[in-house]
Amino acid sequence: MNDTQRRILLGRVVGAFGVRGQVKIESWTEPREAIFRYQPWTLRDPQGAERELQGARGRETGKHLVATFPGIEDRDAVEALRGTEIFVPRSALPPPKAGEFYWVDLEGLRVLNVDGADYGTVSHLFSTGANDVLVARGERERLIPFVEPDFVKSVDFDAGTILVDWDADF
Repeated sequence: MNDTQRRILLGRVVGAFGVRGQVKIESWTEPREAIFRYQPWTLRDPQGAERELQGARGRETGKHLVATFPGIEDRDAVEALRGTEIFVPRSALPPPKAGEFYWVDLEGLRVLNVDGADYGTVSHLFSTGANDVLVARGERERLIPFVEPDFVKSVDFDAGTILVDWDADF
């Protein structure tokens, strides 16, 4: 799927804030409030129904962002959105800086170790707080700390590979 068709999950609605229709959002952008720069959003509710939303505004609070959505004016309407995922097209995101990657761009790349062993492809990445972890799925699943240059030696988008220094027995 090319970048104009590929959608990126940027966050989700986690609940209501107050009684006037404000929405608590969990954002996975860096910084968190950058999610408001990438609109329109495609909202997908837990049942799979989708709709487009333009004009969301918000501010940062402690743990979440608090947003207002056009047309959402009371707590009940917000509660109906709980669990709704927020997507944008990959093409809406700016190019990453040199030496940086969007996790979604790493998904599907082949993972090879320095000895030539093929660990399969990148399924996804997740954060542990201490470091990010690359999940490679091949003949089995491997969790590889995404720590450059200690374990991740190189990322080659042209070749479609990630070279890692990770023992085959781990």
